[in-house]
Amino acid sequence: MAPFEQLVSLLQRKGHRRLVVLSGDEQWSLTQAAALRDALPGDWVWLQDNPSQAAGGLLGREFLHAIFDAQNGFDVSAFAALSGTLRAGSLLVLRVPPLSVWVQKPDGDSLRWSDSPEPIATPHFVHHFCRTIAADAEAIVWQQSLPLALPASPDAPDWQPASGKPQREQATILDALLSMKPGVAAVTAPRGRGKSALAGMLLSSIAGDAIVTAPAKAATDVLARFAGEHFHFMAPDALLASTQQAGWLIVDEAAAIPGPLLQALVDRFPRVLLTTTVQGYEGTGRGFLLKFCARFSGLRRYTLSTPVRWAAGCPLERVVANALLFDDALIDNKPEGDVRVTSLEPQAWERDPTRVASVYELLCAAHYRTSPLDLRRMMDAPGQRLSVALAGREIAGALWLVEEGGLDVALSQAVWAGYRRPRGNLVAQSLAAHGGSPRAAALKGRRISRIAVHPHRQREGIGQALIRDARGEDYLSVSFGYTEELWRFWQRCGFVLVRMGSHREASSGCYTAMALLAQSEAGQRLCEQAHRRLCRDARVLSAWNGEKIPVPDCWEATLNDDDWLELAGFAFAHRAFSTSVAAITRLLLNTDMPLPALRGKMAGEADGAGRKAQLAKLRHEAAQALESLDPARARQLKGTVLQWQFFQ
Repeated sequence: MAPFEQLVSLLQRKGHRRLVVLSGDEQWSLTQAAALRDALPGDWVWLQDNPSQAAGGLLGREFLHAIFDAQNGFDVSAFAALSGTLRAGSLLVLRVPPLSVWVQKPDGDSLRWSDSPEPIATPHFVHHFCRTIAADAEAIVWQQSLPLALPASPDAPDWQPASGKPQREQATILDALLSMKPGVAAVTAPRGRGKSALAGMLLSSIAGDAIVTAPAKAATDVLARFAGEHFHFMAPDALLASTQQAGWLIVDEAAAIPGPLLQALVDRFPRVLLTTTVQGYEGTGRGFLLKFCARFSGLRRYTLSTPVRWAAGCPLERVVANALLFDDALIDNKPEGDVRVTSLEPQAWERDPTRVASVYELLCAAHYRTSPLDLRRMMDAPGQRLSVALAGREIAGALWLVEEGGLDVALSQAVWAGYRRPRGNLVAQSLAAHGGSPRAAALKGRRISRIAVHPHRQREGIGQALIRDARGEDYLSVSFGYTEELWRFWQRCGFVLVRMGSHREASSGCYTAMALLAQSEAGQRLCEQAHRRLCRDARVLSAWNGEKIPVPDCWEATLNDDDWLELAGFAFAHRAFSTSVAAITRLLLNTDMPLPALRGKMAGEADGAGRKAQLAKLRHEAAQALESLDPARARQLKGTVLQWQFFQ
């Protein structure tokens, strides 16, 4: 291991870090990784099982050397997180299968993002990653079948580590923050630029009191070290629930906190500093500025660009950024010229990787929670479709579609009855599980996963042009956090609202809305049926949710055929109470039976029983009511919905 000892000594002097790829069978790469660990002093963090969970506990901390196991699955978000924790002089050792077979090997991490029941091979990502490391002169690739050859290190000046005092960029921002009038400031930076240190320096310098919050306290170690005795941390939800006041609120890694919670916290304090990482697994800071921070008039924006924990030009930072497409400079330049819409086939990752990578970069800028997991899905998950609006050679807009539906009719009926929830098919399953048609998931559609228009070309109708060009066999669908502005856009595109969720999303603070654009006669019938059901139920759903549903109020008190089927699904199968609440309301209006559990639930009264016991009571009373109204019909529907659990 003498060559690596010499390399680490050089890296420490130059302030750099390197990627070492061990490519071979599991035992060989394990042996080499252990030998490196034993030969070189360091922390040697080893991420093997549940890497995302383990990496979450490393945020805001610093280590010397690490090993990442991607032999059976490559969690790229955890890989990026781990790379950001390594200080100058570190090696990041990556264990991967033999390069010759890696492209065909199923990736265990794909179970998180592919919606496939079994792990799938990920050839587009593997080819992309291999191209990236092959093109990087300083990435070390040690293959089992070949002798080790360390690439030469280019000349670089010796590095002067940070002294602990503010660097030039930090000092400039610190002066501005210390003299800031009440308002909100945001500091974004790639990892290792000293933004947490800057926040700690601010805390140690201000005269008044301040509170720090972050997704996890463990991620604030660096901030706390620089803040010293001025560090006072509260978890975001605990802070919101308290009456705590202070002159400053410091929010570290703000992009990782749900928007509504972050907004509520910001509103509480006179001065707020938001810090967030760009080009990382937390979500891109550029998109965070464009989306969340755009609501603050007079926002002070600051950026740190010079590395503090390592020297500029770090080989590890470069290869990770290139492998995971962290470049966000695409949105700085305006795409000029007329726009034409065209499709990108999955093979574009091989034939035109630069163009399709630009689609991902645009989506990162438009949706600040886009992450490397989305990159893996876009590259290799089945049923993905991309189309772009091109202005010359530049991308002015992008649409990401996912194929859904086409379930066997028996499986669709089982989904409707609550017996099954297969992976994937977000909208298609919801149309069955929450809608009135047991066969809804058998239709084929394409769901709009993301749509983005370049910030310099918005409000030109490019988004609508992308939608007009899109095609689904029976329908196009979209699921989104409901806001009036978003709904106006989808209405302009011709979509019809078919569902509103029963609770607010943690990430957006909005109710989930689903809308359809019919593409066939069968799709039109489904769309009309679902919309009619929503209009008929809107009065009850609005009262239940405390949120007005933007459809005509077509309330009817009488029970119809759809209600009878819905109630049978609730009473005799596993339909959810929230899905059946409007039909249950009509049931209670059409019977004189006491039904204390149902009537108490509708009145919002607490039930001392546990959740399962209470639900069993509700189903039992619904069955009693149906049988009292029409025993024959109730028996017939009971037999039908019970039969739907026996699907092939």
